[in-house]
Amino acid sequence: MLAPVVRHESASYPARLATLTGRSLAQLVRAPSHSRRAEAGRRAARHGLALIAIIGAAIIALMLVFDVPEIKLMPPRGTASLWWVRILTDFGKDAYVLWTLAGLLILVAIIAPALQGIRRSLLLGLGTRLQFLFFAVLFPVLVGDLLKWIVGRGRPFVGGEPNAFNFSHFAGSEAYASFPSGHATTAFALAFAVSALWPRARFVMLIYALVICATRLVLLAHHPSDVVGGALVGVIGAMAVRYWFAARRLGFAIQRDGTIYPLAGPSLDRLKRVAKRVAGGASAS
Repeated sequence: MLAPVVRHESASYPARLATLTGRSLAQLVRAPSHSRRAEAGRRAARHGLALIAIIGAAIIALMLVFDVPEIKLMPPRGTASLWWVRILTDFGKDAYVLWTLAGLLILVAIIAPALQGIRRSLLLGLGTRLQFLFFAVLFPVLVGDLLKWIVGRGRPFVGGEPNAFNFSHFAGSEAYASFPSGHATTAFALAFAVSALWPRARFVMLIYALVICATRLVLLAHHPSDVVGGALVGVIGAMAVRYWFAARRLGFAIQRDGTIYPLAGPSLDRLKRVAKRVAGGASAS
């Protein structure tokens, strides 16, 4: 076992980069190996179906009772004084969130092959968690985009009148891409994923997601039922990705009752020390 490790450590940087990248991708698609994945799957399915039933009923109620009165209360679309809301809402834009996570993943992929021992292990542990965050957002975003195309719900006041039941299925146009809200999907998927890894951040991430949803309403980009639908898609999608990672023992473990919990990851202090050593080595060279 020692010889392959020595050869790997003595290999050139491009070879180490290719090896680590290949292993990272392979572990995502390998067959699930956790002995309790069936229990976790059943538990996740129960919770998912309960959320769909409860929130689905809430969406229908909002469409029938609340959507039209709420959008009538909002300021006109394009109001100049709402410039700060338009800036704030971009923190929930899927492209910005995904490109940020992808950039961090690329940074880890570039740095990790240059490290050895515990420093590399710490950084690769962070990389696994970044992979989870990326796919936990990407998957529900793709599902949400498909639903937008199928449902084809008109945005508030499209057609000139406030109408909660203005549909043009499979239209594929931005005007008929109201349900579900993409920003709400992104925000709640990210909030769930971050909270799944770091439960202490749950409250802060919930506030973040709610603020993003509020900006979509104020800007008349969506009806209330759209953001609730987006939240549902985001949470269910992120739950599915968490199960995928847990079944492969990546970042998560499964208890006997099927509860998925995060494995202990690299601490912030350790990552800071690694970053300082990397920075010190770069400046010395």
